[in-house]
Amino acid sequence: MLTDTQIMQYRSDGYVTPEYRVPESVLADIRDAHSRLVARHPEFSDYCSALLAFDPWFLSVARIPEILDMVAQVIGDDIALWNCSFFAKPARIGTKTPWHQDGEYWPIDPLATCTVWIAVDTSTPENGCLRVIPGSHREQRLACHHQNDADGLALNLELDQSEFDESTAHDIVLNPGQVSLHDVYLHHGSEANHSDKPRRGMTLRYMPTTSVYRHNQTTRFQREGLLGMSQRTVYLMRGVDQSGQNDLKVRY
Repeated sequence: MLTDTQIMQYRSDGYVTPEYRVPESVLADIRDAHSRLVARHPEFSDYCSALLAFDPWFLSVARIPEILDMVAQVIGDDIALWNCSFFAKPARIGTKTPWHQDGEYWPIDPLATCTVWIAVDTSTPENGCLRVIPGSHREQRLACHHQNDADGLALNLELDQSEFDESTAHDIVLNPGQVSLHDVYLHHGSEANHSDKPRRGMTLRYMPTTSVYRHNQTTRFQREGLLGMSQRTVYLMRGVDQSGQNDLKVRY
């Protein structure tokens, strides 16, 4: 569980790195599942935005009680999982993720999500760890983004340079099994991996069920071969649908 101090940090800074670690046995299973995915779909060797569409096994990670306990501390007890992604930066060829806010991509109303980022490998500045701008979430607003379809980018919407000060960025350095939690409005990104070590990370996206996932709402994120936002399955993980409007799957 998060301590009171850690909950305060999440509220103040927009992210937190708790004491919890994913067990090594689960990490081994995640690595095996990702290897199976890439063997079937080589196009996902670097990035897969919709893991559950290709292998529902990853739901078992999202259901880890300790992870759900921590998420409940920051978004409440009624929790829906609407996405799992895999950011796998192979050695020397891993792509860059531009500075952005997650909420710029997602059809959620009102906008709310806690992302759990699981380090499958050691994550450092040398191999492209997650970088954040502490406190950038506080206004709870979406800043100005522009579309960037350049090669070598995992995502195509990028914060305007005038919206943030990169000199205030903090590197989230994690060992395998460590996790970080961050808010939907937090400014964050990561550099390309120029090291000889891979940097694999899995994300779990949880929203409170007071919010509604709008399957019929268009989004600006469009990449060929990726499952559209309108096609995502939303899973009820704990509690009930407080909104009464979500199309939720209770069991797989």
